[in-house]
Amino acid sequence: MHGLVNRAIQCFVLDTYGDAAWEDVTRRADLGFNAFEAMLHYDDALTEAVMDAAVGLLGKPRDELLEDLGTYLVSHPTQGAVRRLLRFSGADFIDFIHSLDDLPDRARLAVPDLGLPHLVLRDHTPSRFSLECHGAMPGFGYVLLGVLRAMADDYGALVLLDHQRTQGAVESLSIDVVEEAFAKGRSFELVTAPTGAP
Repeated sequence: MHGLVNRAIQCFVLDTYGDAAWEDVTRRADLGFNAFEAMLHYDDALTEAVMDAAVGLLGKPRDELLEDLGTYLVSHPTQGAVRRLLRFSGADFIDFIHSLDDLPDRARLAVPDLGLPHLVLRDHTPSRFSLECHGAMPGFGYVLLGVLRAMADDYGALVLLDHQRTQGAVESLSIDVVEEAFAKGRSFELVTAPTGAP
């Protein structure tokens, strides 16, 4: 597993539950070290051990913990770069949804060996979609579910989301945009004026 994935789990536990919780996770997972390097690769079994340790320590179902991780990646102040990258994908939530199947390719521009799952978006109506995650990252659909919930809030959209099923290496999500301009979204500017500009 790419170090960025492991590092995201590490930062999520640290920022959400504190240093003591992360130390406990590293001990339960028998890591032998206390920090992942973002640009290294690690055995998938190590990532699984860390997730199992976090689930055991925090007493949350794995799927719920993965969804919380996805929400954290967008909404936590320390993860502003992820939010900005995603907000550049569209002026509103529907635009953002339509950009999702390009997300793995855009991520590869920044980190060529990251290898996010392949995403396939299907339009059923102008406001109803399904999203398939094809790949070898078990549970990525739940992470994506958390990302989508946080991004809907960020855009101010009222959206119903559900993890429909997992079939083999494919996870399917449903996306129902009830009202695109339901609330005031968080402020975001595609272009920032230079310092001292009028």
